Amino acid sequence: MSCFARLTTRAVLLAALAVLIALPAHAAKITFVLVNDIYEMADQETQDGRMRGGFARLAAVVKAERARAAAGGGTVIFAHAGDTLSPSLMSGLDQGAHIVALTNMVAPDIFVPGNHEFDFGKAVFLKRMGEARFPLFAANLRAPGNAVLPGFQDRRVVTVDGVKIGLLGLAYDDTARASNPEDLVFRDSVEVLKEQAAALRREGADFVVAVVHADRDQQRAMVATGVVDVVLGGHNHDLFINYDQSAALVESSYEALYVTAVDVDVTVTTTPEGRRAMAWWPQFRIVDTATVTPDPEVLAAVKGYQAELASEMNVPIATTAVEWDSRSATVRTREAAIGNVFADAVRANLKTEAAILNGGGIRSGRVYPPGSPVTRRDVLAELPFSNRVVPVEIGGAELRAAIEHGLAKLPDPSGRFPQVSGLTVEADPSKPPGSRVLSIQVDGRPLDPRRTYTVAVNDFMARGGDGYDMVRDAKHLLPTDDSPLLANEVMVHLRRLGTMRTGVEGRIRLK
Repeated sequence: MSCFARLTTRAVLLAALAVLIALPAHAAKITFVLVNDIYEMADQETQDGRMRGGFARLAAVVKAERARAAAGGGTVIFAHAGDTLSPSLMSGLDQGAHIVALTNMVAPDIFVPGNHEFDFGKAVFLKRMGEARFPLFAANLRAPGNAVLPGFQDRRVVTVDGVKIGLLGLAYDDTARASNPEDLVFRDSVEVLKEQAAALRREGADFVVAVVHADRDQQRAMVATGVVDVVLGGHNHDLFINYDQSAALVESSYEALYVTAVDVDVTVTTTPEGRRAMAWWPQFRIVDTATVTPDPEVLAAVKGYQAELASEMNVPIATTAVEWDSRSATVRTREAAIGNVFADAVRANLKTEAAILNGGGIRSGRVYPPGSPVTRRDVLAELPFSNRVVPVEIGGAELRAAIEHGLAKLPDPSGRFPQVSGLTVEADPSKPPGSRVLSIQVDGRPLDPRRTYTVAVNDFMARGGDGYDMVRDAKHLLPTDDSPLLANEVMVHLRRLGTMRTGVEGRIRLK
């Protein structure tokens, strides 16, 4: 054999040996199932007339995915990206206890808190999380003194068929503005992601997944860091999938109307130098829960809670010491005691300087004599539109324009008529619309047209409903989806008062 032939043979053998060394050392099939922003325990009818969402349908999806993976030799990691303890009518009663119980039945493999987990304050949040029988993650959330919260972890490496999967969780870092976490500390999500991903790589993670509650810009910034392979997100309430052949970003709508499954084949090879090299490719499946039969065990639990809720609807939560009149001719033309109480509720609970509710949003059309009990069902009858309460920041001149607009149809009844809190208005309906307001005081002081005020309104007005364009164009301090339910805020206020003595007290004085 010639020298050239011997060298060629040796090169071929070395190349073959290198290929053998670099063959996949490990291969794993993993399905990531994502749900986020699920508040209502039961399914609901959507615009096409079909039923979707709810915990029973979610449970059926998760069980089916786990069975599918087991049959095919794969593994499911079920991620919950937060926002669930609130808001809902049942949560207004039990502060989210039923949500934790139902979530225990579905059993996420990783849960991160969203801002709505803190709506009832720090103590309730810790109590509910203590009831959870599923892993809690929040690397950017700390108690004072930088202590990790009880039951929480920052990250974890799990091994699937020899492939090391790094999991990390991030809470919504703007929770202090959006909710009520009290003295809990939230660090910047993107910075913490980089720290935690680096730690996971040092701990041997081949593939890094972040489960996060964050707005879309933050989610994109996380992907742009290049340190994470998959971001499973919540907060934005949309069905969103993006893959740039480097990293994937997924969100699963809300209320479990859709559940997203990401099937990933991960292979890890060991190079001749001894390094682990990872390759992967995702497939995305969107499960429309209208096509799913609700899980019977979870459905039975949901029906039990619904029966409990129905029985609680007729329980009195307060008593009127003065007459309430919710008839259209009253709430759409003048100050009303019921309007005062409802507006007081949202101003107090959202801690704004003033509140304005359109009279047309109060709907039951009845008179409550002094001494009448008021039940949760009464509140829902008065506020039937499932409105939320949105705090806005509005200039003094625009606030005056809003009141002018609210009075513009007088003496005719109008749904735009303002029921207010924190304001004292003097107006002359005989003057032309737009020039009827004689004076406005905010908390006893003359309105300053150059100042900015915080005002609570319902989401109908926040969208410019009833022609409140100046409110629509104001700075919204909370997105509508993060804002509390109006009916819940009123119920909390009524329970707190017990006896409602606020009557008609001259908040809107018409000459």
